Amino acid sequence: MKKLLLTAVFSALALPVFAQTNTPKLDAREANQQARIANGAASGQLTAKETQNLEKREAKLNADEAAAKSDGKVTKKERRALEREANRDSRAIAHKKHNDRVAAQ
Repeated sequence: MKKLLLTAVFSALALPVFAQTNTPKLDAREANQQARIANGAASGQLTAKETQNLEKREAKLNADEAAAKSDGKVTKKERRALEREANRDSRAIAHKKHNDRVAAQ
């Protein structure tokens, strides 16, 4: 019984810490952007160099997200910066997919 109570108290205290580092919207966007890049590469809309550049941008976004989470709390300012970076990456994906360059067949 004592162990159960201790576990419940620990869980109640730990949940707010985990909730502060969650970035579900950003995680969903990253997954969507990865799918867009993969789709563009598979369809030939993206050249190998464009794909490499976009993957590099996505890796930077992941690293920036990890850095924001490293202190245990993602602040509003950090969320805004991550969202802005994701917006820029999304525009870059759209631009590169529709710039009339195609992968070599």
